[in-house]
Amino acid sequence: MKQIIYLDNSATTKPCKEAIDSINTALTENWGNPSSLHSVGISAEEILNSCREACAKVISARSDEIFFTSGGTEANNIAINGAVLSRMKRGNRIVTTEIEHPSVLEAIKVFKDKGLEVVTLKPDSNGCVCEQDILEAVNEKTILVSIMLVNNEIGTIQPVKYASKVIKEKNAPALLHCDAVQAFGKMSINVCDLGVDLLTFSGHKIHGPKGIGVLYKKKSVHILPLTFGGGQQNSIRPGTEPTPLIAGLEGAIKALPDTASQQKIIGELCEYAKASLLNTGFAEINSPKNALPYVLNISVPGIRSETLLHFLDSKGIFVSSGSACAKGSLSPTLTALGLSSKRIDSALRISFSRFNTKEDVDTLIEELKNAVTKLKRS
Repeated sequence: MKQIIYLDNSATTKPCKEAIDSINTALTENWGNPSSLHSVGISAEEILNSCREACAKVISARSDEIFFTSGGTEANNIAINGAVLSRMKRGNRIVTTEIEHPSVLEAIKVFKDKGLEVVTLKPDSNGCVCEQDILEAVNEKTILVSIMLVNNEIGTIQPVKYASKVIKEKNAPALLHCDAVQAFGKMSINVCDLGVDLLTFSGHKIHGPKGIGVLYKKKSVHILPLTFGGGQQNSIRPGTEPTPLIAGLEGAIKALPDTASQQKIIGELCEYAKASLLNTGFAEINSPKNALPYVLNISVPGIRSETLLHFLDSKGIFVSSGSACAKGSLSPTLTALGLSSKRIDSALRISFSRFNTKEDVDTLIEELKNAVTKLKRS
């Protein structure tokens, strides 16, 4: 069997055994409707309650503040639309950043097209939004601030906690939403400490199944629903809950290693990769020094990223040319950093998981060297 070295974990992760086993058990043994009052339904409902508790524990929330969605995209849409629609009588300004996920930016664009004022903050050369810019952008008419916790392309950690402080200081009616899809399970998250009202994450980024996401909504916060139905999940996201996927999410969460110790291990792996790449003499590092080490963005000037990606693919090494949701278009994050088009065109995103090793990095470096030699010659 051909060796596979998977280094595209920011796009998706391989489901772990614990997640798969939990899904299979739910499909074969706990297949009832969680809303049914008989014992078959009650056993399914217990899966929901157990997973809510597991999710809440990771982010230091209450279990009744956890709502299941079909993924990060839907969770972001519910959070943004629900927040804005519930507060439009109190203001008309939305504050976000240029480097948010498309599911955030496109959802906000709908309100901009309807006449609301949208302030989109540009990051600095390290990919981080400046605190001063947040301070100047938030005013008494601001009804939503949406800032991701970790950027999906270069790994920068954004000043979400500071945004919460500014909202309070300005006495703004804004709710604070945080897309934590790339942060959940990889760094310590405490929703109370961050000061967020809404936070979102997804199962398939932590070795769980696709099709399951989570919205955290602070208990005291009111938002309007996007869909209507049988009243499940307090009508925030109605519809029969996908019990097997929820079970898989819980399996993945329970399999997560200690965040601090695992981040240290990944940090050492990332530093090893950086040093090895710089030693080649042809690679440039795009991720800043203080980025979350799970994401490492590089450029190999002179070779287009798509060409390099396909070369590595042929060797059984899988990386990305940027965000998987960008579908090949020019990276919005690297563009916002002010990098040259040549550097952006040659960018690769390497993203690690707990299953990657130094041997994976060594093989990547060796094949990158081969690629540069062969592709530049041709």
